[in-house]
Amino acid sequence: MIKNKNTVAQDFDIELQEPQLNILLTTDEDDDRPVYISGNFNHWHTQDLAFEMEKIGNGLYHYKFAHDFVYPDELLYKFTKGDWSEVEIDQYGNRTENRVCKQHKGVRKEHVDKWRKNWLPFKQNFLPKVHLISEEFEIPQLNKTRRVWALLPHDYEQSNETYPVLYLQDAQNLFNEKAKYGNWEIDKKLAVMSEYKIGKIIIIAVEHAEQDRIKEYNVGKTVLGVGQGKKYIRFITDTLKPFVDKTFRTKTEREQTGIGGSSMGGLVSIFSGLMYPEVYGKLMIFSPSLWVVPKMDFTHIDFSEPSDTKIYLYAGGDESATMIEHVKKFKKRMIENEFVSSKMKIKLSINMQGKHNETYWSDEFPKAIEWLFFNTKD
Repeated sequence: MIKNKNTVAQDFDIELQEPQLNILLTTDEDDDRPVYISGNFNHWHTQDLAFEMEKIGNGLYHYKFAHDFVYPDELLYKFTKGDWSEVEIDQYGNRTENRVCKQHKGVRKEHVDKWRKNWLPFKQNFLPKVHLISEEFEIPQLNKTRRVWALLPHDYEQSNETYPVLYLQDAQNLFNEKAKYGNWEIDKKLAVMSEYKIGKIIIIAVEHAEQDRIKEYNVGKTVLGVGQGKKYIRFITDTLKPFVDKTFRTKTEREQTGIGGSSMGGLVSIFSGLMYPEVYGKLMIFSPSLWVVPKMDFTHIDFSEPSDTKIYLYAGGDESATMIEHVKKFKKRMIENEFVSSKMKIKLSINMQGKHNETYWSDEFPKAIEWLFFNTKD
């Protein structure tokens, strides 16, 4: 029988005699999602398993710091349900300030009124600045033009900072409220992340080729025929990136440059990283169409020059009969390469309820951004 949270809290006052700091959290809203502590002691990482709280009752959680934990002068922290889309908020839906603690032992009681859900609410003044680079950006490699967008940090014009850059495919479905199949809502996700002073990044969004989308994202000769993917990748790398680096305040190093997408957009992003490992140090790969190239072999690829590549690989269990199998096999084949296993980090995220659509990619986007660019621990 699970006790009432107030009764259990009283019991803890009596039972906890350890010299370590114990945090006892009560919340008015509860569900099956785990609760994590994120703070200045773990680079504000929101899914740090070392700081996952133990659920000991309805709306009641406990965490005990390790005996050898090195306390900062002031312990600054917040509680989340997994990422900044699910962080604690006050009873009115407002952002809460960082919690501050100077205790090194005993029991500290905390309370959360509510949690963000699906990134709501978000503040308009933190939305990124959406800049249309060109209605007809020239793609000389394909003799075409395309609309290309830049999403700049909300305070870009008021600062002199430089920023990492992520190139994303399928711009039509990234922040367009009128998108036929929904959108990733990356503008709203970035707004919430910026409110918490994380996630400052430039997103370059390239629209797909409409009826020629598959052909343009198809690399080499596959089950879909001969594609134009290699030419498209050269456009992003040899034409678009130099323009972006010249036009905006970017961090140009490979460690600060990423590329990504979903479905066929994810597949062409994989090949971008394989063709230009000296350019792309981060790959955001959602539900890649690996069935197009079932015999993809990585064991002979030369990754010997660049290091510290990170790949965030996501798949949904309700996408197709083979999606999970394909992504697991992809990861296995990658790490069979001796260099990859020692120099490349691959995070595999699987949502068994996930479907092949923008809603689930939207949920995964901030988690991928945080792990790829702003988490220095994993």
